[in-house]
Amino acid sequence: MRDSTISRRTLLQGGSAALAGVSVLRVAGPARAFQSSAPGEVIPWLDQPEPNPVPDVIVTQLEWEKLTDWLTPPDEHFVIKHFNKPDLKAEDWSLEIGGLVKKPMTLSLDDLKARERRDVTLTLECSGNTGLPFFIGGVSNAKWAGTPLAPLLAEAEPDDTGIEVVFWGADSGEQTWRDMKITEHFARSMSMADATGPDNLLAYEMDGAPLPPLHGFPLRLIAPGWYGIANAKWLTRIEVRDARYQGNFMARDYVTIREEQHNGESVWTFTSVGRARLKSAPAKVTKHGDGYQIMGAAWGKPIDKVEVRIDDGDWQPATLTEGAGEKFAWVFWTFDWGSVAAGEHRVTTRATATSGEVQPAPDDPLLAGKKTFWESNGQITRRVKIA
Repeated sequence: MRDSTISRRTLLQGGSAALAGVSVLRVAGPARAFQSSAPGEVIPWLDQPEPNPVPDVIVTQLEWEKLTDWLTPPDEHFVIKHFNKPDLKAEDWSLEIGGLVKKPMTLSLDDLKARERRDVTLTLECSGNTGLPFFIGGVSNAKWAGTPLAPLLAEAEPDDTGIEVVFWGADSGEQTWRDMKITEHFARSMSMADATGPDNLLAYEMDGAPLPPLHGFPLRLIAPGWYGIANAKWLTRIEVRDARYQGNFMARDYVTIREEQHNGESVWTFTSVGRARLKSAPAKVTKHGDGYQIMGAAWGKPIDKVEVRIDDGDWQPATLTEGAGEKFAWVFWTFDWGSVAAGEHRVTTRATATSGEVQPAPDDPLLAGKKTFWESNGQITRRVKIA
């Protein structure tokens, strides 16, 4: 389906089911990020994205062919806005930590800044990135700073019955559940074990400055290793509960639907989008004199290697450059293509994680049975024409 009239409500509420016909592997995505010894002439991709029909939802995307920096400038970092953009003032804002805890807390921004400070360079990707023909720019890299979440939860002393931690945002919007209309605040949850992991931050800075309003000012969750949806913005409350939270963005939208076979019968599975998946993409082709160079990025897991395939040729190794060895940030790579025959060519990439995991091909069973556009991490092919 390539319907450019998709509405905001369809995208957000119909989400997975309404767009089940969308191909799970569209053209590659975006980001601003690459380096080369010389600028060269960028050869544009032939497969450009369709116009964005939901600019109030997908507010900002990145363009692969304009990448120059490993850290994405905040005004170029992709932005997804599910509801309204809250107008929060630091002096009036506070964070509540409550629910099933022995020591509830209410903390100001100054209180949080007075605690242990930590930073992390993290590549965030929207779980819908490259799953839709108009959304290929949902990945960016930034340095986030804040205070670790785990010690705060420990100080609050969760009750033994608490199994789930819910992160509530200030943004809200109207939702329809059967025949009932309600105003629902954005919320995402994690298990207690995931929430108390050592890497999660309550972040108040992005690239050395206070969070911009569109990125969650004054505070957001940064959950390394998870898709962007888990990194709740405009945080106002953290709540420990004794039951699984099943709000819109856990149980209805951001749900991956797959058809699996069991004893010759189709069985449908439904899973909430969670941890990030291994992925790579070609970013741009640049002409240098009589030769050509391909640049790209890989992310989602610690990267061991990236390989490039031209047309139907063999896989060839790329050279990892900036970001090699990073745990949560993307890695850039280059591939010297050399002299190239005139005409149209296909460029495909695949990443291998340090764990040995390989980015899957489009016909991998996990992808082939997927009927929704979330978590589309298959090998990406782009087309370019060499004169």
